[in-house]
Amino acid sequence: VQLQASGGGLAQPGGSLRLSCAASGFTLEPNAVAWFRQAPGKEREGVSCIKSEDGGAVNTNSRFTISSDNAKDTVYLQLNSLKPEDTAVYYCAFAYVAYLDPSPCGTEAYQYDYWGRGTLVTVSS
Repeated sequence: VQLQASGGGLAQPGGSLRLSCAASGFTLEPNAVAWFRQAPGKEREGVSCIKSEDGGAVNTNSRFTISSDNAKDTVYLQLNSLKPEDTAVYYCAFAYVAYLDPSPCGTEAYQYDYWGRGTLVTVSS
């Protein structure tokens, strides 16, 4: 599985960005895609995740929204009301999950097997 994250850049406080994660090389088994971020000097933290089977999503931050376009094999992360503390490298990650698993997707790094290279988001005036 290959993941390509894009859409990062410089945003002003209060602004918005939409990150994209294009996935390829995966099979049709159910999967989950998550976004993580890592700020300088801090540990990587989970931001959002979404499941392919039912579209169930988890957003750990009310300003961020994850969505997917299965036709384009792409998952998006909408970042709104950005703050300087949102500055980080944002990574997308992928994992296969069990069929008809009722549990929500996870936002812990150990739950994901494939990772993209990250896209830098800088929030500054």
